[in-house]
Formats: sequence, structure tokens, C-alpha cells
Amino acid sequence: MDSSDLGVIRALVDWVRAGGRAHLVTVVQTWGSSPRPAGSLLAVGGPGQLVGSVSGGCVEDDLIAKLRQGKVAATGPERVTYGVTREEGERFGLPCGGTLELVCEPICDPAVLEPVRAALAERRTICRELDLESGASRLLPADARTATCRVQGNVLRKVFGPQWQLIIIGAAELSRCIAQLAQALDYHVLVCDPRPDYAAAWDVPGTEIATGLPDDVIRARVTDERSAVITLTHDPRVDDLALIEALESPAFYVGALGSQRTTDKRLERLRELDVPEAAIARLHAPIGLPIGSHAPMEIAVAIAAELIAARNGALAKARASVLDTATRKAASAA
Repeated sequence: MDSSDLGVIRALVDWVRAGGRAHLVTVVQTWGSSPRPAGSLLAVGGPGQLVGSVSGGCVEDDLIAKLRQGKVAATGPERVTYGVTREEGERFGLPCGGTLELVCEPICDPAVLEPVRAALAERRTICRELDLESGASRLLPADARTATCRVQGNVLRKVFGPQWQLIIIGAAELSRCIAQLAQALDYHVLVCDPRPDYAAAWDVPGTEIATGLPDDVIRARVTDERSAVITLTHDPRVDDLALIEALESPAFYVGALGSQRTTDKRLERLRELDVPEAAIARLHAPIGLPIGSHAPMEIAVAIAAELIAARNGALAKARASVLDTATRKAASAA
């Protein structure tokens, strides 16, 4: 599965290379409850050629019609705003007074975006600067932690980073559920299981399976902060190898399945193996938000929710909110 940005860029390059007309639409700023965040992309080609989204609603219909009729961005980049008035917000499905500012850019030469496509395919981060007056663009190196999209004066800066990836250690039933949810959340999913029977039975479409030792796989594949690692095998010989490597990697999230008792024993083993305390402190275990999950898909939802919170820098707030709700329910039932 491609990342959403890579899918948009790849489509534009292919359409223009085939001789078609195309536009790149970027969400540059939002106010209120906008459906899509700044940095979201939409590729518009010929009839039936759409990839990505800027609102998920009627904004696309109106914008696409204007682009194809030459009413917007006919010769160069153009800024377009939706939802300025209450009437327009209601018309275009923008909730609670939301406002959406877009930059629409005609793409005439595939070479303009080819380096961006190459960078994304190679898991490199790159910044594209677009002059909104002249239409000229240039590419600069960037850090994955840089603000993803902003307009300064007449220059649009959009940071393109590698696709988020989730490495799952263990190829059992729970892994299947998590893999399906993670793909819907725009993760590339790599499942690692050195146990032949489990690896041979893995058949989730769109995912990648690796049969090497977990520490070797993580060392080779976790090279940036857009990676997460979770261990699910219940076998310390497998999970501990992965955790030792993952906890000192750039991964933004490392989690391990197991009860609190299992977690305590795991922490003891990691200390005996001389894993630094600072690294151990990064471990999320027991994994998943505490929402009373039992069935595999319920547990997968709890883990996916924790990944979302961690990715958005809201994990502490999410955990506090869940625990506070549980405490209040317990008090009212007493």
C-alpha cells in the first residue's frame, strides 16, 4: 500500500507523462472543524482520475468542476478558500464554521514532481517550495519533524516524508487484525516471524512478511521516526530480540503485548541484558489503551488507538482520559 502522499504524486507524474492535464491541490490552512488537516493532497486529472482528498465532501465536487473548466489555476498556482460564510460552509459540508484554504497548482511537466516521488519511495524526507506568483518550485532537504505544510508570504512549503510503517513481531490472529487497521491508517505493514509455521500461514493482502531474526529486521528497516514496532508472540526468545533493538532505534513507538505480570518479568530481563533505563522507559506495555478489550479485534482497536495518540503527540492525554472515565464509572457503580 502506498502512502497517501506517494499515491498522489505517483498519479500526477503518470498522468502528465501520458500526455494528460493534471492539478495538485494542497490544503494549506484550516480554521474551525475542517475535515482534513493542512498538508493533505488531492490529484485531479481527466474524468475519473482522482487520488487523495482535501475534504471528503462537496468541496471536491465544486473544486474539480472549476479546475476542469479552467476557472481556477488555469495558468499557475492559485489560492482558493471555502467556508468563509455560514451559507458556504453549509453548502460545502464544512462543520461548525470550518474554513479551508487550498493551493491549486497545474502540473505540466512530470520532472517537477519526479524527485519527490523518488524521495518518498526511498524513505527520504524532502521539502518542496512553490512560488505562488511565478509557479517556480525547488526542492530542499528536510527533517521529518519539520512542520509539514505552511505558507510564508508568497511561498508554499510542503514537507514530504516517508510513509508511516508498522513492524509487527509475530504472525498470529491478533497480528492480522492490527495489520488490517494499520493499513487503513496509512501504514506500510511489515510482519516479522522467524517461526516457519506462522510465517507460512500469513496471507494478509498488502502487507510484507519477513522470516529473519527480529533484531536484524528492525536494524535494517527502522531508520527513521516514522516507524513503530510492536511485539506480539508471547515468546521472550523472539520478542526480547526485537525490543532490545527497537528501544534504541528512532521508532516513535515501541509496544509489547502481555499482562502487567508479563510486563514486569520482561522489564527484569531487559535490565539483565543491560538495556539502558532511558531506552526501557520508552516501552509501552501492557500495549494498547485500557478500554476493556478482550477479543482480537477489540485489542487491535486499543492498540491502533494508542498508535494514533502517540503519532499525534496526545498519548498522555488519551491515557488520562480513558483512566478518568473508568474511575468515574467504577465510582458511580459502587
